[in-house]
Amino acid sequence: MKVKIYLILLVGMLFTSCSKDFLDKYPLDSLTDNTYWTSEDNVRTYAYGTYSRYFVGYGSGYTWGSYFTGQSLNDDFAPTTPDTFTKNVPTTDATNWNFKFVRRANIFINRVAKVPMSSEAINHWTGVARFFRGMEYATKLVKRYGDVPWYSNALTENDTIQLYRPRDPRTMVMDSVLADFNYAAANVRVSDGTSGLTINKYVVLAFMSRIFLYEGTWQKYHGGDQAKATVYLNAAKDAANQIISSGLYSIVPDYRGLFTSLNLAGNKEMILFRMYDTGLITHCLLSYNNTEAQTGVSKNAVDSYLCSDGLPISLSPLYKGDKGIANLRANRDPRFLISFVDSLRLNGIATNFSTTGIACRKYLNESERTLLSGTGNLNITDAPVIRYGEVLMNYAEACAELGTLTQNDLDISINKIRDRGGVAMTHLQIIGGQPAVNSVVYDDPKRDQTVPSMIWEIRRERRTELMMEGFRLDDLKRWGKINYTDTQLNPDINLGAWINKADYVSSLSVYLQGNATQGYLFPAWKPEVQRTNIDPKVYLEPLPVDQITLYKAHGVTLTQNPGW
Repeated sequence: MKVKIYLILLVGMLFTSCSKDFLDKYPLDSLTDNTYWTSEDNVRTYAYGTYSRYFVGYGSGYTWGSYFTGQSLNDDFAPTTPDTFTKNVPTTDATNWNFKFVRRANIFINRVAKVPMSSEAINHWTGVARFFRGMEYATKLVKRYGDVPWYSNALTENDTIQLYRPRDPRTMVMDSVLADFNYAAANVRVSDGTSGLTINKYVVLAFMSRIFLYEGTWQKYHGGDQAKATVYLNAAKDAANQIISSGLYSIVPDYRGLFTSLNLAGNKEMILFRMYDTGLITHCLLSYNNTEAQTGVSKNAVDSYLCSDGLPISLSPLYKGDKGIANLRANRDPRFLISFVDSLRLNGIATNFSTTGIACRKYLNESERTLLSGTGNLNITDAPVIRYGEVLMNYAEACAELGTLTQNDLDISINKIRDRGGVAMTHLQIIGGQPAVNSVVYDDPKRDQTVPSMIWEIRRERRTELMMEGFRLDDLKRWGKINYTDTQLNPDINLGAWINKADYVSSLSVYLQGNATQGYLFPAWKPEVQRTNIDPKVYLEPLPVDQITLYKAHGVTLTQNPGW
């Protein structure tokens, strides 16, 4: 049975413990800005009100989080109608071009200093507040828009000059974000609240490794400031290394259990997770892996999984080809076998079919599938928010991008993941800067020739370890590889399993490549639904027209992003 720690609604969705007496509350007419900031408990409650913005997990109700959305705009999925990038400048976008959570963080920073607490507590909560500010800028604003105005203080409606100030350079903003994360990493407590459910030093460091890997590679591959790229990549590497060196986290044997558990409390791979429970907060992701038709995994993604000897399918003598699901699954990376079903689910035969025939089961708890909690939006499996496996991947990639990767770096990161119980893949080696297994150097002939072979293999490992966990589009953007999502340039992202129609009943309702009777499923076969001619401007989103107009009315030019 679950430990009784729930997500509740208080200011926003909050993580907390049932030991708190929620019937005790301030009279509504006396709770003001002056009366609220009087105790550490109140400060903690204020912090909880921001958790759900950044720690989404599997979402709630029928609102999904970032995990396996089924319509992700990337090369992992092959839908019948591929999503497309933004085509037009929005008239308004109050949801995304919005600084209210920056202001909330700045209020937090300002008010904490006045609360009657120890200096240690003030430093801790200031660190939490600065962590939130850094998260808002890095994950909600800079990633979407690039240059944005940096606000270090909470403004009022009368601060007109500051409210309508021009955009600050991306590197200036991210330098400020790095300062926030450095402060938080130095001052946030090693342990505070319930382990795995509340922010501590290692939560800060984990997100630091994610955010600055993104920013470092963005600068490197988008013609940005290469000196800053090095600074940011070192920040990502160092943050990940602090977590590794702590010895507090480890890779657990059950890979699928990370995504299907009814209780992730105590799981050594969870740095932060989101808890669900019946009648309090539930989600619908398990149901999508259970009873519903799915957007299937693409042939491109399937082919990225290595064979069990650690070699790509283009080189491994163990590869049996893809004529039939049994051959496709033979001698492959066990993560592929764990993540996807062992028989094809085809439209016209199975109601829970996959567009590519290959259905995901990574998020399906088998014991819940026939229960009420396994259907609709009543799912109660806990969700990883950030896990140690990702931190290890962040570390390896940062080392590779910095040009400092050693065998020891691989052994404490990727090879720890490959040693996972139930996976036990051949170790990855580096010899003369090239990838190798069993002391034999290899180079995948199907790799993108613009990507060095070692970095290609690390990116492959990242893709398979984090498959359908919501990272792929961000990865393609930061690497400058949005062209991978073009369905004409990369036809195998629009293909599924190989079948012979004659092997199935007449009710089969699928389209094969070339309208053949045997071959690969071709989900998006209509020419008009292809995703092609992708404009590089989509690496950043356009600023809404109403904001440009509003700034102009105040005598300020709010510059639009390039190409828009």
